[in-house]
Amino acid sequence: MKTRMSCEKRDSSNRLLKSALILLAIFTIVFNSFSKIKNKDKKMETKQEVFNNIFPQGEEFKSDNFTGRVWLQWLVEKDNIYNCPMANVTFEPGCRNSWHKHAGGQLLLVTAGEGYYQEEGKPIQLLHPGDVVKIAPNVKHWHGATPNSWFAHIAVEVNTNAGPAQWLERVSDEDYNSYKSTNLQASKEPKLTEAAIYNHDRILPGYKSKVKVTDPELIEVFDNFAFDEVLSYGNLNEKSRLMAILASNIATQAQLEYRTMLGAALNIGVTPIECKEILYQSVPYVGIAKVLDFIYITNDVMTQRGIKLPLEGQSTTNAETRMEKGLTLQKEIFGEMIDNMYKQSPANQIHIQKYLSANCFGDYYTRNGLDVKTRELLTYSMLISMGGTESQVKGHIMGNVKVGNNKETLLSVTTQLLPYLGYPRTLNALKCLNEVIPE
Repeated sequence: MKTRMSCEKRDSSNRLLKSALILLAIFTIVFNSFSKIKNKDKKMETKQEVFNNIFPQGEEFKSDNFTGRVWLQWLVEKDNIYNCPMANVTFEPGCRNSWHKHAGGQLLLVTAGEGYYQEEGKPIQLLHPGDVVKIAPNVKHWHGATPNSWFAHIAVEVNTNAGPAQWLERVSDEDYNSYKSTNLQASKEPKLTEAAIYNHDRILPGYKSKVKVTDPELIEVFDNFAFDEVLSYGNLNEKSRLMAILASNIATQAQLEYRTMLGAALNIGVTPIECKEILYQSVPYVGIAKVLDFIYITNDVMTQRGIKLPLEGQSTTNAETRMEKGLTLQKEIFGEMIDNMYKQSPANQIHIQKYLSANCFGDYYTRNGLDVKTRELLTYSMLISMGGTESQVKGHIMGNVKVGNNKETLLSVTTQLLPYLGYPRTLNALKCLNEVIPE
């Protein structure tokens, strides 16, 4: 009896152990399945964060006319009122549609990621946000994502009364990968030094240049020069260097470079007020007609970054005090030169000297946000960038020295601006610098 009970107890324990093992196996399967789903969702979330698709992605679109996964969201459906259907189409990496034709033609407005477009008999084009592809009626073509990037575009059907799209054969892997052998050489990467990569990525994290794709050799030369060789020279801190570049960009009307460098300046700690004061300081030297475009660019960049406009006012003068304060500051910087300018000015031109004192110095130099030492350095940056201003450059070299910017600092600014100015204006600046402050 005792042996029988012992056996029954052992059998019961075995059954419990077996049940526990089965439950553990089931739990493991469920957990692994949940983890895969969770990881898949996490991957999609990561994709969304990096991809930054500005329109709804919509639902996954099942079609034999696509290789890979694609999502579609109608933005404007075809009806009797709006005969111009528009859809946001999102491709996963490597996904593309089949060769096809549109009887009425099509427009593609690229909104995110990186993609390909190819017409029959022509090389593949690389597409980036902002690109617009115009597809003529009955042109055989295909489009989709690059192998390593998500891709989205707005597909706009035009002349829809001409008839439906005609879908043809799939795009072969050979055709899809033919981009690597085109003249654009997408696979070629510029050979950049570690210092150039580090310095560029520090001020412009995540920035992707189209020129790097289309002109890798140029980027290799420029980035290694501007972000390594030149950057290693002089006594400027990073803020001063970027502020000088912004001032120079305004003076040379370099709008695309200014937008990029404004983002870099904000990234490394140049304040919105300082950025605005660089703009305002440029008005009496460059002229409002040329500065206005840069005001709009600055406002656009700041608005995108959530910076509320207008910023806090920095003016320290009014109609009654601007002349007195401006003239006083002029004399502090330039000394007897100002008295001589007034004495030597013909009677019919004295008003220009008064404008210079009241407007240039009274309205702008006396503002808060930047100190006089920085304003003089920015003025020097603008004057050597404009060209044809050698007389003013020499005067402001003396002014810079008076407020504490020595020859080493001015030479550092001149050197840092070289990649953006070129050699003729740089050499002119050096000539002025050596005349005023001989070696």
